Amino acid sequence: MSEILLEVNGLKKHFAVGKSFFKKNQKLCKAVDDVSFVIKQGKTLGLVGESGCGKSTLGRCILRLHEPTEGEVKFNGTDLVHLSASEMKALRKDTQIIFQDPFASLSPRMTIHDILREPLDTHKVGTVEEREAKIAEVMEIVGLRPQALNRYPHEFSGGQRQRVGIARALVLEPRFIVADEPVSALDVSVQAQVLNLIADLQEKKGISFLFIAHDLAVVQHICDDVGVMYLGRMVEKAPSEALYRDPKHPYTRALLSAIPVPDPTFKSDAIKLQGDVPSPLNPPSGCTFRTRCPEATERCKREVPAVYNVGKNGEEHLVACHLFE
Repeated sequence: MSEILLEVNGLKKHFAVGKSFFKKNQKLCKAVDDVSFVIKQGKTLGLVGESGCGKSTLGRCILRLHEPTEGEVKFNGTDLVHLSASEMKALRKDTQIIFQDPFASLSPRMTIHDILREPLDTHKVGTVEEREAKIAEVMEIVGLRPQALNRYPHEFSGGQRQRVGIARALVLEPRFIVADEPVSALDVSVQAQVLNLIADLQEKKGISFLFIAHDLAVVQHICDDVGVMYLGRMVEKAPSEALYRDPKHPYTRALLSAIPVPDPTFKSDAIKLQGDVPSPLNPPSGCTFRTRCPEATERCKREVPAVYNVGKNGEEHLVACHLFE
């Protein structure tokens, strides 16, 4: 059985909105609100949900690119939340991120060689010759030619820039990578190449991923487990096969029903949710999904639903909904 590499317990990230002399008068945007999960060594957890549900903020809080408001993030048994800057810097070698926009996350003033060399220099990895050998190795892994090392990011296509972003994340040989929508801005054919590359890396290197995405078909293809977020909370989490076969939460069922089917004769039976996503500055009382849920009851207005395990045969299938009490 795989060991637990990452354990997140009760993680919260609240942003103060607006200016006020008195803190109690400030509004709070609860971007991430009491999220818990684990990721095992060599496994991938997919994170899905509508825009603004807190997926990217959660990924950044795990790596402390945003400082969490509350909760634990244990990486290999070490709580990252309470580490000093120097202690966190040492651990960044094992925890990396692939950003959603490769053009914005790559310095336009640095060549690809300098971009890949910088993390090796920062962490003082090996000798000069070993660093150059490592750069050549990751370029080959991501399918870029050595001649590309002296070029700048603007000289590449979107797919090639994303490969550079992946190479930068890989050059330190991390154990865990947050992939923040790494294929959302790419053509379908390029998406397939990048996804296959990530799958190959996981198989060969045993890297664990938190894979953040909008495309549910992509998540099904690449992830071992899937978590569904809504307004900063995890409403359902299960093994990928179980979640796609038998979704429990009304929100998950609505998301899966909207996956396009490549068949012009297919008649869609997509579940249409009523209304818009509420503002995280003023979320509904009780269950935050109740204002759009076709199965909401009076209890949903009063009580935040507990998390229930509805899995069969020892399988963990967690759902936060009063229907499964």
